[in-house]
Amino acid sequence: MYHVIINPASRSGRGLQIWKSQIEPALRRKSISYRPYFSEKAGDTTHIVRELFGREYGDVSLLILGGDGTVNEALQGMDDSSRAVLGYIPTGSSNDLARDLKLPKKPLDALDVILCSGSPRTMDLGTVLYPDGERRRFAVSCGIGFDAAVCQEALHSGIKDAMNRLGLGKLTYLGIALRQLFASKAVSGKLTLEDGRPVDIGNMLFTACMLHRFEGGGFMFAPDADAGDGILNLCAVGDLPKLFILLALPTAFWGKHYMVRGITPYQSGSLTIEASLPLWIHTDGEVTRKSNRISVTCEKAAIRVICP
Repeated sequence: MYHVIINPASRSGRGLQIWKSQIEPALRRKSISYRPYFSEKAGDTTHIVRELFGREYGDVSLLILGGDGTVNEALQGMDDSSRAVLGYIPTGSSNDLARDLKLPKKPLDALDVILCSGSPRTMDLGTVLYPDGERRRFAVSCGIGFDAAVCQEALHSGIKDAMNRLGLGKLTYLGIALRQLFASKAVSGKLTLEDGRPVDIGNMLFTACMLHRFEGGGFMFAPDADAGDGILNLCAVGDLPKLFILLALPTAFWGKHYMVRGITPYQSGSLTIEASLPLWIHTDGEVTRKSNRISVTCEKAAIRVICP
């Protein structure tokens, strides 16, 4: 039995259409046993998955039709992610998880991977711990500072959906990124890595903690990341003039940004990030709060995902 979670709003409102016109008819043609669930607002997917894990025994076969944010919500509802076998049909705007897992872009091709040609592969998950004890898991990346601020504004942007429908969604992020870059204030930061080594980042723009290579719709912030090695790959950006940052960020599409002094890679199984002011935090592009301190850990082989 596949428990299919559909985000109708994904792909700028086409998620429901994709389900009705492509995925559900294919499941019926193949006589696949399934049960659909629809998310209508933020938090619905977490609630659905929490209920499923509470009443099902053993492995839970999930099929998610949505974006990275829908997967992220699902993770928050899993009491034991090792019980999940996740099939993913990417219909979001960024799809960084699908990009790194080499999942097909066409929904029916992605379904074929899940049902026929793919196989389960173990994958690491990360956890962000806040000082008050709140935890949020992530599958792709988490970040503090500029990248999270861009996500936060994009999530509440009135023009994002309209630009996505025109196929110009990346221009929304570009415009927001430019505004956030020049509006950002000087904030000092410090990383404390797993071995206790402190790293001071003067005027920290952001630090991204990556399980996969891509973030933000294709920025290859961690070209050496391996989502099965139990290690977080960090991209720390600080002490750079804003004009240099503006010129350096596009090179991240090809993973060449570490040639720029002030953009530095680190690796650690866990770490603490501290900032002189509270900054926005994202997990897989989902933004819920600010903090001036977080702890980030990596759990090796925490979930199974069906991949080509």
